[in-house]
Amino acid sequence: MLLSVVIPVYHGAVTITKLVETVQEQLKAYAFEIILINDGSKDNSEQVCINLSEQYKNISFLSLRKNFGEFNAVMCGLYYAKGEYTVIIDDDFQNPPSEIIKLLNTAQNGNFDVVYSQYDEKKHHAIRNFGSWLVNQVTTTLFKKPQDLYLSSFKIIKREVVEEICKYKGPYPYLDGLIFNITDNVGKVTVIHNDRHHGESNYTAKKLASLFLNIIFGYSLLPVRLSLFLGMLSTFTALILSVLQLFSVIDYPIRLVVLFFGGIQLISIGIVGEYIGKTFLTQGNTPQYTLKIKRINNAE
Repeated sequence: MLLSVVIPVYHGAVTITKLVETVQEQLKAYAFEIILINDGSKDNSEQVCINLSEQYKNISFLSLRKNFGEFNAVMCGLYYAKGEYTVIIDDDFQNPPSEIIKLLNTAQNGNFDVVYSQYDEKKHHAIRNFGSWLVNQVTTTLFKKPQDLYLSSFKIIKREVVEEICKYKGPYPYLDGLIFNITDNVGKVTVIHNDRHHGESNYTAKKLASLFLNIIFGYSLLPVRLSLFLGMLSTFTALILSVLQLFSVIDYPIRLVVLFFGGIQLISIGIVGEYIGKTFLTQGNTPQYTLKIKRINNAE
């Protein structure tokens, strides 16, 4: 059985060599491959990854032409993964490679399609913790995800599910959304979560906001339905106010009422426009990623 380890790399020049060496040591009893994806890093991550792919025969290296985002980079890695199971692990060393075996054993023993890592204590900074909490609330509602399941980036996915995920060719992949659209046979296992070995998290408030909007508009009709509800409510309210005004029952400033409902209409138009824009970009063949370098190993 071949195991694939997908590692998206962004400004990870300082940590990636040690991470790869540790993965090689921890998995030496297994047949495995490592796929490194450089997501447009501005440091020398690309050259470090090239050197690693030359040093180890079981390492493939893919370098994207610009920073497409973590999910896009992971999608690229999944496309080239050959393993019966694929593990996704970040380049920051917060997840010890020794825990990969725990994910694999849980997936095999429980016959799960996907297994997520869970943490007794998360070592992320406050912004990411808040973003994770917000995303958890939304995904629980949209995808019927178990409330107590944390959607961590460190996970293992069965081959059949990876193949289904790779059928998505749009420019806005949300990996966890794709997973729950494909299967609900999902497990979890508690693992160690360490502090970052170097630097600060690449997750910013802007990126988390972008992720939140992508989930809402890319994987749900909730905004459209909310827009429809507000439109019906505003129409009904306007009719009631018109009747009351006709009989001089009320004397509200009509201009304020018009301004309020005009605002609702503009919000609704904006929501519809967001969907149309995403459809346009998807139909217009906006790339999910573009490759600059491709070095594929011969792992069996």
